[in-house]
Amino acid sequence: MTIEIANNTTASAPKTAWYVGATKAQWQAFWSSYLGWALDIMDLLLFAMMLSHISADLGMSRSTAGMIASASLVATAFGGLIFGFLADRIGRTRSMVLSILCYSIGTLLCGLSQDVTQLLLFRIIVGLGVGGEWSAGAALITETWPARHRGKVMAWVQSAFASGYALAAIVAAVFLPIVGWRGVFFFGIAPALLAFWIRRHTPEPEIWKQQTERLSLGATIRMLLRDHGRSTAVGFAFTAAAMCGYWGLFTWIPTWLATPVANGGPGLDLVKSTTWIVVMQVGAALGFISFGYVADSLGRKAAFVIYFLLSALAVSVYTLVSSPAMLLAVGPVVAFFGTGFYSGFAPTFAELFPTNIRATAQGFIYNAGRAVSALAPAAVGILSTSFGLGGALAFTAGFFLLAGLIVLVFLPETKGAELK
Repeated sequence: MTIEIANNTTASAPKTAWYVGATKAQWQAFWSSYLGWALDIMDLLLFAMMLSHISADLGMSRSTAGMIASASLVATAFGGLIFGFLADRIGRTRSMVLSILCYSIGTLLCGLSQDVTQLLLFRIIVGLGVGGEWSAGAALITETWPARHRGKVMAWVQSAFASGYALAAIVAAVFLPIVGWRGVFFFGIAPALLAFWIRRHTPEPEIWKQQTERLSLGATIRMLLRDHGRSTAVGFAFTAAAMCGYWGLFTWIPTWLATPVANGGPGLDLVKSTTWIVVMQVGAALGFISFGYVADSLGRKAAFVIYFLLSALAVSVYTLVSSPAMLLAVGPVVAFFGTGFYSGFAPTFAELFPTNIRATAQGFIYNAGRAVSALAPAAVGILSTSFGLGGALAFTAGFFLLAGLIVLVFLPETKGAELK
């Protein structure tokens, strides 16, 4: 049964800018999801920004550091399933609030870590919350905004990833020399304040309130794997491949930029490497936003294929250059295509699944893919011992090519679909 609601109008409606005529509830959903996602990413990536300092202090090898980064990504899969199920049961807003509190407290605890084991445990807690926030926020946005603008609105929300990435780099660069890596992690509690604002001001989507069927976890999983098994498998496969490319590359870029020239790296100091990372995130933000317009115009499938192919090309070029000027020029292009495709996940998954399992499906596929991608940072760390870090990063281009092939062959087109 298709439930049509006033703010979920069809693609044949008059063409206007996505923000024209938006309701108060739509803007509340937008800002809740945008800010929650930005701070989510900030908390997740503070670890990568301070990896060399944490490793030196706790005596971690590069492989161990990669394993901890991978463990937090694995945890996002479980967080996506847990908080996605809660979002289908108790509401998108309530689940989002709980997930934000989870990753905020986890980040604070990271600053209290006394050894590698404690740090691993607290990074897993962060991962659970990070996976859950995306699940609830994606459902909230896709169910609140109209179908004809779904790709564009989610693209703007996804651009908060770049804001969070840049914010993590800035916070680390400014405060790391002053308070150390432990003190920087204490800033991660800040999103908890946002959680209270969301709980007070952001209503649940009408389509969720109209859907009175609340499935058990077992029934939800059966419906996801049996009734919608093909959509789940295809979504998982190309998401995992794409995220292996992304996390394998971007987890190590800060470390690679700071690697001395004598060891095969560009040898940038903290200020320069931070500047280069922030500039890359300008490219990422533009990539996120542009993907939504391309997807709403050419379709989800074409947009994914274009961005994946150009990601592979850009990564191949980026790992061959070493001068600061070339890194500054090519970096934003890598980030534009190599992160822009993330904007397509939420609207595509929302259009493939019904309301009573939508948040669970979105959260499970997105975060299960991210869990598999946890192998990528560890693999790059291991490969770097034989090929150097720059050479190891070049291998990530293959993952983007694989993702493009899966989409081209198996993904159905869902552009403009009404939510059920």
